[in-house]
Amino acid sequence: MLEKLTLNPFKQCIRLYVIMSFRVMLMSEETVEFTNDKDSEHFDVLIVGAGLSGVAAGVYLNKYCPGENFLILEAEESYGGTWWTHRSPGIRSDSDLHTFGYSFKPWVGPPIATASEILAYMGEVIKENHLEKSIRYKHRILRANWFNAEKQWFIEAECLENKERKHFRVNFLWMCQGYYRHNEGFTPNWDGVSDFKGRIAHPENWPEDLDYRDKKVVVIGSGATAATVVPAMASSAKHVTMLQRTPTFFRTGRNAIEIAETLRELNIDEAWIHEITRRKIMHDQTKFTARCRSEPEEVRDELIGNIRDLLGPDYDVEKHFTPPYRPWRQRIAFVPDADLFKSISDGKASVVTSQIDKFVCEGIQLESGEILEADVIVTATGFNMNVMGDIDFAIDSAPLNFHDTVTYRGMMFTGVPNLAWVFGYFRGSWTIRSEIIAGFVCRLLNHMKNNGAKSVEPALRKTEQDMALFDWMDDEDFNPNFLKRACPILPRRGDSDEWKHTQDHWREQTDFPLIDLDDEVFIYHGIDNSVMTAERE
Repeated sequence: MLEKLTLNPFKQCIRLYVIMSFRVMLMSEETVEFTNDKDSEHFDVLIVGAGLSGVAAGVYLNKYCPGENFLILEAEESYGGTWWTHRSPGIRSDSDLHTFGYSFKPWVGPPIATASEILAYMGEVIKENHLEKSIRYKHRILRANWFNAEKQWFIEAECLENKERKHFRVNFLWMCQGYYRHNEGFTPNWDGVSDFKGRIAHPENWPEDLDYRDKKVVVIGSGATAATVVPAMASSAKHVTMLQRTPTFFRTGRNAIEIAETLRELNIDEAWIHEITRRKIMHDQTKFTARCRSEPEEVRDELIGNIRDLLGPDYDVEKHFTPPYRPWRQRIAFVPDADLFKSISDGKASVVTSQIDKFVCEGIQLESGEILEADVIVTATGFNMNVMGDIDFAIDSAPLNFHDTVTYRGMMFTGVPNLAWVFGYFRGSWTIRSEIIAGFVCRLLNHMKNNGAKSVEPALRKTEQDMALFDWMDDEDFNPNFLKRACPILPRRGDSDEWKHTQDHWREQTDFPLIDLDDEVFIYHGIDNSVMTAERE
């Protein structure tokens, strides 16, 4: 337990008055200003984002911290995150909904779901858990400034409907906004783009009026988005060409989970089916990831052999579907019912593996000089990470650079009080970690409340002060381009599991509930900024 503080209310009021008076004189135009309580609303917890992670956070707060007053701010006009903003053809999950969905809400449809199905599911969760009143849409956070004297985050947001500025004071900030810019996909700077006479579309900014029926389409990219867009467009386009710089590993299978089907035949309750299926999938994913490390050549042969079986012995699988890296160094996309490969076999789609020289009037010129003719070009070339929602963060008005911090278990940061960040799994469903972190945050909030602590932040122990520090992710373990581009703005990691995002959901689901909240790694402060230490035997 923490040692509770005995405070002198009169001295504390005088101290706060002096600090605030001095701060007002030093405030610049960029500082979030609050002159009195009428200027802002107060909440115990502010959740940023109403996607899968933000909704999970709200559900957990309602259930495990019923006394906490919280608000969810969402920049879009509805909930759903990716599943609301992405409108490209065939948009669907590339993770199964038994694990991508919530543990507390059984998924009863096909495991790979469309955006509309996911949104309907989330809508049910919001309604069943009475979250409607706690979400404010079209509110974009501009700045977040933590003041040590007040032990609060001062938030400035913009109401996108009327451009009015809104101010909030919050005790705890829960970042659930995802990790990329929803309105700006990554597009390389190709030469000659303005020379192309057709339409160009990025899946993150899909134009509603784009008509590709009976048109020649080139899709640049080879990841999960391309694997979704190509078969969807091939059904009505004249022809679709998937143009890739390097191949990607794919897994294929029926859009069904055998164990779930068997349990339904036995009339097992859906809640049981959901939990058993989730555990089976997570167990299998953990084993497969371990195999990718311990026997990469065998896994590689299995994955490529499956593609060869789908496309036949005469197809050049070695050139178009054999990546130069070991399996799972980049994300492996799942293709339900092998629809991408059926489109290729049927001649509706094709694959070209080459480098782009430049865009030309009639399409794309490759380094070989060959020209791919196109009426429509889709740039499925990835996304831009924004790490913390492109929010200007500060501590006592001093700009905060998260690259100067060290992450605690991929969710908190040294020197940053009362903040938790949801960053999911690359090799498993994002939502699994959203719930693991939600459970931890609720335990932490209750622990602080019970012991009178007003702030908490992780800190390296005395024995860890000289610990070696590295970029957020080990390049040898996982190295997609979007992550490498973002390393300069991501927090750093240490050399032990506590000081990194391990990407190990099988271990974290057991370890996180057992984290000792009285460990010296957690630095608690009372209202007068005194350090609250744990009682030791």
